[in-house]
Amino acid sequence: MLMTGRNGWGTMTTTGAPGPEPAAVRREFALERYRYILQQIHAVNENAHRFLALYQTLATALVSGALALFVGFRKWDIPAATARGGVVGLLTLTTVAAAFTCTLIVVGVLAWLDYRHEECDITDELIGPGFRKRPRPGNFVRWYETYVLLFILVSVITMWVLAGLLLLPAMR
Repeated sequence: MLMTGRNGWGTMTTTGAPGPEPAAVRREFALERYRYILQQIHAVNENAHRFLALYQTLATALVSGALALFVGFRKWDIPAATARGGVVGLLTLTTVAAAFTCTLIVVGVLAWLDYRHEECDITDELIGPGFRKRPRPGNFVRWYETYVLLFILVSVITMWVLAGLLLLPAMR
């Protein structure tokens, strides 16, 4: 003869032993998901700093190489046209590094927005609506990523303007 009993999932067990309550399992799963989301938000925030450090390192090295080429091309007997091409090439690599860094930061912001919305969904369901305010993209002036992107953009524009006005014309 089979013994049957509720297992907490709306079905019967053959042993009669009670199973976990669905509400408790759901809360535990939501809590674990909430912890994961907070961890991901933290990682996204840290990544922006890493990306900025990566850009600063690459830009410093590449622009230093361009300046070294500008200063030493005559001493090294490099033709002016070749040296100008080298400077433009190094500045182009710097621009590519800047574009890559900006792309990573924008993707990070989009991921952050997604995680924050998911965080709000979980807290709305478990704690109550409005516990956490949803992020508003209109608040971008308060996000440090905005100023990192502006810094990168201004630095790349300044680099090209200075090279076009000072370095390249002097390499004749």
